[in-house]
Amino acid sequence: MRRNPEHGSRASGHAARLAPDEGGNALLEFSLSVWTLLLMTFLIFEFCMMVYTYSVLGDAAREGVRYAIVHGTDNSSCSGPSSGCGDTSGSNVTAVVNSYAAVSFHDTSGMTVTPSWPDGTSTPASRVVVTITYPYIPYLDLGVFNVPTMTVVAEGRIVY
Repeated sequence: MRRNPEHGSRASGHAARLAPDEGGNALLEFSLSVWTLLLMTFLIFEFCMMVYTYSVLGDAAREGVRYAIVHGTDNSSCSGPSSGCGDTSGSNVTAVVNSYAAVSFHDTSGMTVTPSWPDGTSTPASRVVVTITYPYIPYLDLGVFNVPTMTVVAEGRIVY
């Protein structure tokens, strides 16, 4: 006996339905997939923010070096260890770095800025090094990963 194609097979209307014992499996697979997708999304976001933070710290250190280069002994508002400088500790350099980093989305209270003059003077042709240490504060702290302490170093030479 030949079947009528208009009626189809017996299971034609039920092909999309799941068997009664497969409903829980689909729900479990969906929930695991959603949690995995959300976790990966947050981890990618956290990684991007960590790279962004490192970039901001690098730019702030370079800005501090630029300030120290311009404000050597030949400048009226000198910063550095040379005699005659009003800012021998480099607090102006630290203030410039802090103000530059403050415009980002980060809490700069944990940031440590250390300006140094390896040649012992802030005269022209001397070197300036600005080191920033920052304990990264994650946005999503799962307690799974060790939180890194970022250290950025920028160096330059005071110009004539």
